[in-house]
Amino acid sequence: MPIAVLIKLIIAHLIGDFFLQTDKSVQKKEAEKLKSVSLYIHVLLHGLLSWIALWNIELWYIALFIMLSHLVVDVAKLYLTNKKNKRWLFLLDQVAHIATLVIAWLWLSNFNIVMPSLSSMHFWAFIAGMLFLTAPVSIALKTFFTRWKLDPRKVGVDSLKNAGKWIGMIERLLVFVFIVAGHFEAVGFLLAAKSVFRFGDLNRESNMKLTEYVLIGTLLSFGIAILTGLAYQSLL
Repeated sequence: MPIAVLIKLIIAHLIGDFFLQTDKSVQKKEAEKLKSVSLYIHVLLHGLLSWIALWNIELWYIALFIMLSHLVVDVAKLYLTNKKNKRWLFLLDQVAHIATLVIAWLWLSNFNIVMPSLSSMHFWAFIAGMLFLTAPVSIALKTFFTRWKLDPRKVGVDSLKNAGKWIGMIERLLVFVFIVAGHFEAVGFLLAAKSVFRFGDLNRESNMKLTEYVLIGTLLSFGIAILTGLAYQSLL
């Protein structure tokens, strides 16, 4: 079975979990658990997206398998999550979902099924990389940084609403495109430019915690984007 099929299933997962799921629906799931209507809408949406990604009406059982597996994983996460393990369960949750998609892909490989080719593997891998570096990474970094709480009264830096999130997404997309295009030097230029504008302000604020917070976030953001770009290049 072409690896493009697996990539399209991963794209469907990213869209369902990070783009079509709101903070409000997540809060409802966490509060109501199995009684939450949002949980079942979310799971049904994943089944539909998987079916669309497969683009074969006869493969309804694969979409059903992905949907039910997603339900099991999400329910387990809802009942196991607490303040201490929230970050690691977020990671394990995503690993479990991807493992489910791999199992579904391997299951498809056991059958002689002709899949329609809408485009090349490289196209779908590029789309997956771009999607991954926006909302999914932003949410992952936000979840990771919940371990550190900064007092807004002591930060001392005014900022536009959600500006940090958008800056992070744009810089990751730029890094990814630069690496895909083979211009690694542009990544260094981008990092240097951000250092001049961002860390100069932080140094004047004399807030060590905020400086370290931003530095860790920047390095993680750039690191993830670089690894994603290198992963795409390895497919070429």
